[in-house]
Amino acid sequence: MKNKTIAAWLALIGGPLGLHRFYLRGMGDLLGWLLPIPTALGLYGLERVQQNGLDDQLSWVLIPLLGFTVAGCALNAIVYGLMTPEKWNAQFNPSAPLDGAPGRTHWFTIGAIVLALLLGTTVLISSIVFSFQRYFESAVSGQASARLSRISSILTAPMGTVLALDNSRLKPASS
Repeated sequence: MKNKTIAAWLALIGGPLGLHRFYLRGMGDLLGWLLPIPTALGLYGLERVQQNGLDDQLSWVLIPLLGFTVAGCALNAIVYGLMTPEKWNAQFNPSAPLDGAPGRTHWFTIGAIVLALLLGTTVLISSIVFSFQRYFESAVSGQASARLSRISSILTAPMGTVLALDNSRLKPASS
């Protein structure tokens, strides 16, 4: 018998490793085996930030993978916890009566739902904010470096060249 409370807690705590999938669907579940990949890539992104600093562009691509995986598993915990006993038992305990005990909601189930809401929303919003912050910082720094290189090329023009303003464009004046 697959217990709804245990499945919700496994999705919340061990979800990024696929533990809830193995509990509900067995060791042959492909998604359960694939879930650790984005988790490991996100942890590798965190390691890169510690080694290379926040300016490492690969890390700001990898870190949100961990956040989105954790948020998705928290969403699974919420779905499992809010599933009606009839639907739970029909899907995961077909031999049990529809209103059987494994599908019932208990206080520990409610605790998993509340913690999943708290953790899932925090991680999801943090991942989105981190991604956008790194993206816009790189865009702004790219524009600033392009402006600096234009200013630098103007300032390092040959000494004999006189620059004149013509139709709001900079061009060398003929001597």
